[in-house]
Amino acid sequence: MINKPKIVIVGAGSAIFGLSMLKDAFSTKDLWGSELVLVDIDKEAVERMELVAVRFNDYFDAGYKISSTTDRLDALTGADFVIVSIAVDRVKMWKKDFSIPQKHGIPHVLGENVGPGAVFHTMRNLPIILDICKDIEKYCPDALLINFTNPESRLCTAIKKYTNVKVVGLCHQINAGIGIVSTLTNIDREYIDVKAWGINHFTWMVDIRDKRNGKDLYPLLIEKEAIYTTEYEKLSRFIFRNYGLFPTSGDIHLGEFFPYAHEMISKAGYDFNKYEKRRQNVVKTLNDIINDEVTIDSELIKPSGEKAFTIINGITNNTNEMVESVNIPNEGYITNLPNDAIVEVPSLISGNGINGLALGKLPRGIAALCKTQIDVQHLVVDAGVNGDRNLVMQALLTDPNVPSANAAMKIYDELMEINKLYLNQFY
Repeated sequence: MINKPKIVIVGAGSAIFGLSMLKDAFSTKDLWGSELVLVDIDKEAVERMELVAVRFNDYFDAGYKISSTTDRLDALTGADFVIVSIAVDRVKMWKKDFSIPQKHGIPHVLGENVGPGAVFHTMRNLPIILDICKDIEKYCPDALLINFTNPESRLCTAIKKYTNVKVVGLCHQINAGIGIVSTLTNIDREYIDVKAWGINHFTWMVDIRDKRNGKDLYPLLIEKEAIYTTEYEKLSRFIFRNYGLFPTSGDIHLGEFFPYAHEMISKAGYDFNKYEKRRQNVVKTLNDIINDEVTIDSELIKPSGEKAFTIINGITNNTNEMVESVNIPNEGYITNLPNDAIVEVPSLISGNGINGLALGKLPRGIAALCKTQIDVQHLVVDAGVNGDRNLVMQALLTDPNVPSANAAMKIYDELMEINKLYLNQFY
């Protein structure tokens, strides 16, 4: 790997994602002097993000070669790393993915990554993700694609199955699990070391230790969880008591996998108002940076918690850093999950690339839950890539969240029609 790579960020016009990536780029000093290309179909948004990047670059004298463009092909030529976070009409269509199954009697709790709505979320994002991969194959075939786009497991499965692109999927949800353990045990999260594996948003803490002395924290967690207030993370704790391992993702994401989640957590779904307020706050920060109304300092570029630049730096400079959670093809890492699965495991990052930890078997009950979802992932991906309507129905009927054939048919009819604009592969 060359010392100063070319890094392309697709979707950089997004306020939250774009600023997160810039924080990580400028807080990773070993990569200063690299090339940074910001890409988005929204010209005004990506040019504004470039202004922020240039201000950071000038202030820190970081030496990045910075540019922005709406031309993906121009950006990708010669890239070493391609970071992608995109969504097709994200908020508008997510609301449909959530409300229509509920209207037909499916009491799901989120509708983003698992369940009937996620079938259509996946198929909307597949065409553009695979188009980006075709361009990578042509213009930078050796590049590593770092994907943040949801549904993470499904899109990484499609990339692995239908392209030659090297891909790793990233998700920060393990931090939620560490936070829950910290709350239950009353140990500061900075001292908690977790080894967890499974599939995205459905990973399981097999080992929890105190970083200060290596002590196994599971006995303490069991003791404290049993007496903690009952309303806190009810679903996660119910699953823990019955399956024996603590899940990492927190109730709302965990709830996507269980048809009975609504019995313990809210069916209100994603808090879009809260998301919009957060986005507006980030937009204000961007405006303040551009207009020189905020002090640029190390606090402003505090790392976001995402791991894209950790991986880029690890591969570029052979840091041998452990990343707690990456989504990669299952090459024997979890022996009782299929080899064609995308699994989420801890990995060592070095000049040799991304090397997952081989962690053995999951308990049978947990493995069974994961295997069902892996099969649904393949059905959805094959349906979306090939425009196969029968496989769409199979995906709906196979998902544990859909216990009714009548509901499945109604959801299929309505969401296929609503998504017609996005699903050219079916027409």
